[in-house]
Amino acid sequence: MFDVKLGCDEEARQVLQASLTDSPIRHAVLALRALRENLEKSGDGPASVAQQTPSYHYGLQQYCMALGGLASNLSSPGSNGLKSALLCCQIFISIEQVRKNYAAMAQHIIRGLRIMHESRARPDFVAANKLVPAHHNQLPFLDVFIIKLFAAPCKFADPPATADVSGTTLSVCLISPHQQPVESRDLRTIAPDMRTELTRIAASTLEFLGKVSQVKSVGIALRLLSEKAALLDSLESWLIDLELVQTEIGPPGPEPISVSFLRFFHLILKIVLLGALDSSPDLYAKLRTENDRLQGVANNVGERVRAYRMCSGTSSDRGERSTVR
Repeated sequence: MFDVKLGCDEEARQVLQASLTDSPIRHAVLALRALRENLEKSGDGPASVAQQTPSYHYGLQQYCMALGGLASNLSSPGSNGLKSALLCCQIFISIEQVRKNYAAMAQHIIRGLRIMHESRARPDFVAANKLVPAHHNQLPFLDVFIIKLFAAPCKFADPPATADVSGTTLSVCLISPHQQPVESRDLRTIAPDMRTELTRIAASTLEFLGKVSQVKSVGIALRLLSEKAALLDSLESWLIDLELVQTEIGPPGPEPISVSFLRFFHLILKIVLLGALDSSPDLYAKLRTENDRLQGVANNVGERVRAYRMCSGTSSDRGERSTVR
């Protein structure tokens, strides 16, 4: 469907290779493995929230050791410490995805992208028409990993409809009882198209980042700035279309979790693009604003997912387990 690879095989290879010699990365990998095993054994319902298995405790222990080791590495400057930090960020983001702690996940994303930008992982303009090469060669591209992670299909679908006493159908838990069934069905029909368009923009962003990594002349870099502006315009148009869909649906109410994840993904793409080929004085103010928005969306997603899991378990007790994708 797209000309770029959205798989994370190369990123996984880098992490596993580095874990052989880098202690914080090794602890992080062990933490992710243990927490993933705990998730597979305990399931995804409300019981798993309260149940803490030995795998879960071991995973948290290794996670804390990874965080401590990373802090020590960052205290000593050099490309090895930066590489370790960015690879650890990849694993920490995956860990918080498994834990469904999206607020913490956003914090790792924001900090990791800041490390990438401040360490100049790619060529950058430091002044008008003054292009400088990447400060550190061979640094992991955390932004590419994050985009690929979010381009994967969203796990959370909306709970299926259930009949109420009057014979009308209402979506369980996540949809306001004041919404009409046709409205929720319409949104479910439109949202996949919105996701396809956002994934297309994400693929184009990956292509753009690949070109930025290789840029060597001011002329080519200036043309890439035009491409960057077009991608930001595409993101703005996508958001306008999404809001139009929301308006057409009718009365305000909780939006499906899958749409909240799309907002999360949209902001990540915007933040990544804003930081590309730009070190202007006003950049950090822009990034601070968008980072705050990202954190707010992540906090909301985390709350919605917790409600989803509790609702999912309730439906399961009734033999009406909600489906996920």
